[in-house]
Amino acid sequence: MKKYLSLVTFSHTIFAMPFAIIGFFLAVTTTSYRFDWVKLVLMVLCMVFARNAAMAFNRYLDRDVDAKNPRTKQRDIPSGRISPASALAFTIVNSVLFIITTWFINSLCFYLSPMALLVVLGYSATKRFTALCHIVLGLGLSLAPIGAYLAVTGVFNIVPLFFSFAVLCWVSGFDIIYALQDEDFDRGQQLHSIPAYLGKVRALQLSTLLHVLSAAFVIMPVFFIHPGILYYIGIVFFCSMLIYQHLLVKPNDLSRVNFAFMTTNGIASVVFAVFFLLDRLFF
Repeated sequence: MKKYLSLVTFSHTIFAMPFAIIGFFLAVTTTSYRFDWVKLVLMVLCMVFARNAAMAFNRYLDRDVDAKNPRTKQRDIPSGRISPASALAFTIVNSVLFIITTWFINSLCFYLSPMALLVVLGYSATKRFTALCHIVLGLGLSLAPIGAYLAVTGVFNIVPLFFSFAVLCWVSGFDIIYALQDEDFDRGQQLHSIPAYLGKVRALQLSTLLHVLSAAFVIMPVFFIHPGILYYIGIVFFCSMLIYQHLLVKPNDLSRVNFAFMTTNGIASVVFAVFFLLDRLFF
């Protein structure tokens, strides 16, 4: 189990899961649907299964590339801790479990589950043909809030879409920052990424723009759900973390990329979700 948790970098679940919780409780607190523990557990399981499948498939598909990259050659498949066949089997099992779980939520989630898998699994191939791979990753994680909202209501709404767009821009932006580490390697291997295509300076500028858009999208819901002061505090904190990570990373100094990637973004999503939940419960 420990090996498979390492394979899928389970700690990175901290990025999208808080926004799935936001989508779930947005539905519970703004519609006539009541809180349901069973649906909450099913939603969390869907998040875990989909992400496990996506990450395992990413590691499976990138195994040869990872073996060549000094930064990634110690990952589980290149180092021999997990075989490619085991990673692929893990992908298939989690994909099937994801689809089965959606069946117990509602028919819309079940019918949309293959499309969701197509997005989150398809991301792994995009670096081979487009520098927009970061946007595809963001798109995959952006399914979390709208998917959780659909799990409760079975219908679409504009407000969870704002949170989905916020996640899309946020994740795309910080993935560009993370990819700065592999700019030279990607060029040498003819892999596509924004840093390899634009260079460090312009890649960081694009990342900044995406994070500005992300901040705008977390503000947009205030015009529809009329939140209390705690939500505004959450917005300020989330935006502060976006600014902070850009202060940490410079084109000529990538020493704090991992801290900016994992720590600041993980804290940003969790704290923002906590303020959202407190605001929904008490205001």
